[in-house]
Amino acid sequence: MTVFTNQIQTHWKSISPLLTIRNERDYDAAVERLNKLLDEIGMDETHPLYSLLDTLGTLIQAYEEEHHPLPEAKGTDVLRYLMEEHNLKQTDLPEIGSQGVVSEVLNGKRELNVRQIRALAERFNVPVAVFV
Repeated sequence: MTVFTNQIQTHWKSISPLLTIRNERDYDAAVERLNKLLDEIGMDETHPLYSLLDTLGTLIQAYEEEHHPLPEAKGTDVLRYLMEEHNLKQTDLPEIGSQGVVSEVLNGKRELNVRQIRALAERFNVPVAVFV
């Protein structure tokens, strides 16, 4: 073994649990650890532990994609969900247009256009892609 390998092996036992997500218990611990790091570091890329935060976020994302995939949803499904979450009626969405236009969109008779999608993404603070 090389000196480098010996050094890694010496420290790996301590570091490995921080970077290993094999089951739900590991996942929950990793999410809790990530939240604590976010509270302490925020988005300060100059912080000495920022790369740990970044790496842990990547590992959690990979675990979630494999074990907790999001179901495919149409833009109208997302819109319905957001309307329900925010207790909105069709008349509460001037970004789309009149109540009649909103009804046509929700019933699949009309597609959202680029302007409407951008306005909805901004209103609900979500990526534009969720409505596409």
